[in-house]
Amino acid sequence: MRYFTGLLGQFAVGDQWGGYITAHPGDLDNFNNTVRTNNAIKYMSSNYGGLSFSAMYALGGQPGSFTGNQTWSLGANYARGPISIAAAYLNARTPNVGFFGNSSTSTPTSVSTSIMSPVTTGFISAHDYSVAAIAGSYVFSRATVGLTYSNIRYGNLGDLQSGTNPHGYSGSASFNDVEANFQYQFSPSFLAGFAYNYTVGGSVKTSTGEKPDARYHQFSLGADYFLSKRTDVYAVGVYQKASGVDSRDLSAVASINNLRPSSGDRAAVVRLGIRHKF
Repeated sequence: MRYFTGLLGQFAVGDQWGGYITAHPGDLDNFNNTVRTNNAIKYMSSNYGGLSFSAMYALGGQPGSFTGNQTWSLGANYARGPISIAAAYLNARTPNVGFFGNSSTSTPTSVSTSIMSPVTTGFISAHDYSVAAIAGSYVFSRATVGLTYSNIRYGNLGDLQSGTNPHGYSGSASFNDVEANFQYQFSPSFLAGFAYNYTVGGSVKTSTGEKPDARYHQFSLGADYFLSKRTDVYAVGVYQKASGVDSRDLSAVASINNLRPSSGDRAAVVRLGIRHKF
């Protein structure tokens, strides 16, 4: 189910003109809907002068435990005139199995790694995963300015029922992510945009001391031209620079979403394509 991402992803370029390669590193806050929620029940309120509320609860499907592997979320959205803003909170229990494991092609277990990005794969032993986020945009004339902020937390590390913990992590691993983006509609058929994303992960306790933080700077540039109502051609470029120590307790490498991680701290990719919607 696309709930959390439906509220907040619309303000990030990954859900606009950029596509998945412009998503936040490893899509660590799931704004780009890398992980879909199964067995979900959703409630959406009426619209009160532009303000609406919503909630979601996903059953974990764990025999003998009602709360095992559960996921829940609360959110609110306001849209009136040129201003749109949304805020939401998501929490997932034993996320490597019950949340990230939903995107696995095989049955996930506590020894499988359902989180593939080096930005976060070292934290699969988290007992819970949470995201608190706020995002908004303002439209003036042909231009749109957007801003997103998310705080991501892998809590209670060391739960071996969720995943392995080779580095002896304990406590919590937290990330803060900020994206600022700009889009300009030159004509009804042509738009271009730019985005900057900054991600920083805090230090984490290990069995031998403390793992330093990791930082990711990402720049995205794109253009989209519509040949018809259903067909468009586009070009997107992404550059990312990493520093510090990543979740694997190794020197951080650039990790553009859904692509093979770089062997070094920098990576760049250009994507050209034509799209037809049926």
